[in-house]
Amino acid sequence: MGSFGMLSRRTLGTDMPVMAQIRSLMAELTNPPMSLAQGVVHWQPPQKALDKVKDLVWDPTVSNYGPDEGLPELRQALLNKLRQENKLTQSQVMVTAGANQAFVNLVITLCDAGDSVVMFEPYYFNSYMAFQMTGVTNIIVGPGQSDTLYPDADWLERTLSESKPTPKVVTVVNPGNPSGTYVPESLLKRISQICKDAGCWLIVDNTYEYFMFDGLKHSCVEGDHIVNVFSFSKTYGMMGWRLGYIAYSNRLDGFATELVKIQDNIPICAAIISQRLGLYALEEGSGWITERVKSLVKNRDILKEALEPLGKENVKGGEGAIYLWAKLPEGHRDDFKVVRWLAHRHGVVVIPGCASGGHGYLRVSFGGLQEVEMRAAAERLRKGLEELLHHGMVE
Repeated sequence: MGSFGMLSRRTLGTDMPVMAQIRSLMAELTNPPMSLAQGVVHWQPPQKALDKVKDLVWDPTVSNYGPDEGLPELRQALLNKLRQENKLTQSQVMVTAGANQAFVNLVITLCDAGDSVVMFEPYYFNSYMAFQMTGVTNIIVGPGQSDTLYPDADWLERTLSESKPTPKVVTVVNPGNPSGTYVPESLLKRISQICKDAGCWLIVDNTYEYFMFDGLKHSCVEGDHIVNVFSFSKTYGMMGWRLGYIAYSNRLDGFATELVKIQDNIPICAAIISQRLGLYALEEGSGWITERVKSLVKNRDILKEALEPLGKENVKGGEGAIYLWAKLPEGHRDDFKVVRWLAHRHGVVVIPGCASGGHGYLRVSFGGLQEVEMRAAAERLRKGLEELLHHGMVE
């Protein structure tokens, strides 16, 4: 590394962000590809909320620091939302610069270097990286059930009882990224009880709480061993505003103090203008979100049809979140090679499953394009998959 010596083993041992790799891939192309890769939605924040924020740019408080934990009025609004919508009645909140930052806060607060933690395949790649970069190198990856991709609770119970020392943290994403499935309430409660009995923390990422389809319902669990993470990014189309929050038991002595130590050394506080926008967005209510989520059903079905060449049995997800999880044909375990080929040959970009521990799979997002564009992107994807199946990766 030259005269300045080596970089830290933590960062050197951390995976490269898959979206950074995808952006580099897209930059290689002369013609901009259509993206089914990044987990984004096609809508912007509520117009009323944006109009209110527009009037605040000259307010000096917006340019100043705020409380580490978040603006009091936003935190109170979030507590009301948690009670009414998530049935979390004994939680306190901290506002963060997005859900990813919330997760890093929690990993630093709960884990020491060398601790063991549990995730389920396919896992959310940024959560995996958060463990890596903080020195939590003993990451035990459990199986999802083959037919549903739900976390395997029987495996978890055995693993927590047999592992010495007991893993410090178990984490699940509900609904799932990248799986596009959800965790049924009964299973979530069982996972919670298993963690409680074993004496380990459970972190639940609820980023896609409103993104449920076909009459399915999202549920939360609460307890002194449970921490819930939420996000404004997808719900209110606030990806670039970077706003999320942590909900944790109000019975935990000192937990808030330890979180503040981390918060004050990363963002100090989430951007004040983002917090204001979040507060105004909440005034629109969950109905504003669910109306937009309904529009994604058509997108999902369009992409399912595009993935049909792989065989319906090889396409999972679409129950929740904004993802389908597709298995490539035998002989194509190098999914990143397939992703590069689809981008260069067919002008469409998806996420390789290897980023989430699923070699030989693709994650396809149906959230970022409106219907007309989605049909065009899906047509490119279908043509690419048909060529892959019948002729291989023709250059």
